[in-house]
Amino acid sequence: MEPSRQNDPTIRYIIVSPVRDEAQYLDTTIGCIVNQTIRPVQYILVDDGSTDDTLNIIHRWAAEYPWIVAVHRSDTDSGKSEGTQENSRGKRARAAKEILAFYEGFHGFAISDWDFLVKLDGDVGLEPNYFERCFQEFERDPKLGIGGGVICHIEEGHAVVERQPNFHVRGATKIYRDTCWKAIGGVSSGAAWDSLDELKANMLGWSTRSFPQLQVLHYRYTGAANGTWQNAVKKGEWNYISGYHPLFMACKILRNVIKKPWLSGAAGLLYGYLRAFFLRAPQVEDRPLIRYIRDQQLRRLCYLSTIWR
Repeated sequence: MEPSRQNDPTIRYIIVSPVRDEAQYLDTTIGCIVNQTIRPVQYILVDDGSTDDTLNIIHRWAAEYPWIVAVHRSDTDSGKSEGTQENSRGKRARAAKEILAFYEGFHGFAISDWDFLVKLDGDVGLEPNYFERCFQEFERDPKLGIGGGVICHIEEGHAVVERQPNFHVRGATKIYRDTCWKAIGGVSSGAAWDSLDELKANMLGWSTRSFPQLQVLHYRYTGAANGTWQNAVKKGEWNYISGYHPLFMACKILRNVIKKPWLSGAAGLLYGYLRAFFLRAPQVEDRPLIRYIRDQQLRRLCYLSTIWR
């Protein structure tokens, strides 16, 4: 059956997907976008130096649908970006290579006339009316600046929703309203980009939230590419760089002691946070934002009204 609202001219959105070695799932993800009840006006897929069949898959779809744009970012391009941003251990902790690839596609190929910008991973599954229902949430709430579905993964044959603060929208599926995107100045290409954007939006008076009724299947469990330990260490580093309050961080680490993967997750957070501290990793260069983050975290610890719930 043909989707009911394909190419709805009243909603103009673009998708930018930085992908690397996603051949296993990319056909499924692109197919989900092609079958949306409201298609994007542009779908930019940035191959970030893949060594598998990812680029060929992108070109095959782009040859069939003119609104799909194929971009190839070679290992040389990636190396230049990493060389610029990774001259020290502190800078390495701040690097977010997927955002460097995202911006190469966005700045180099995106049209200027859009209402919503989507950053989407290449290993997700979406229902055909996913974006249509997301935009209904934005229509209902004019102050909603960033939104998206909740991420889930398959565990023992069942979909398990990954828990997160209500204000947080996972980086695998983020939708930005154009005016909010401009207000926050886009996203940083460094550590914790997918939390700092929401925190800054809230600081400026926007709301951000996930939509619990809309599930996005993430075919690779969060952190699977790095492993459990490395993922926890990265989170600890990024929490320090984002300016997390030490007391809030201590409570977060203690809470993770009793969560899977039990002690290793908490130990990784602690190690990453302390390593960034002792190596003097540069924190976010936005002192008002850090003050806002720490105020919200202290309010959470005191059971006061806060976005951290």
